[in-house]
Amino acid sequence: MAVPKRKMSKSRRDKRRANWKLTAPGLVECPQCHEMKLPHRVCPECGHYNGKVVVKVE
Repeated sequence: MAVPKRKMSKSRRDKRRANWKLTAPGLVECPQCHEMKLPHRVCPECGHYNGKVVVKVE
């Protein structure tokens, strides 16, 4: 059975674990104002969600 000869430091371990790639969030167009927004969230520009005004934006 393979056993490490020396203890791996926390910084070396964490550097190895930190190398995964982030993906860009999928953006969709708001049907009301046609701005790009995150899906399944209230549009920050117009305040609409699912065809209704949810947040009043000034």
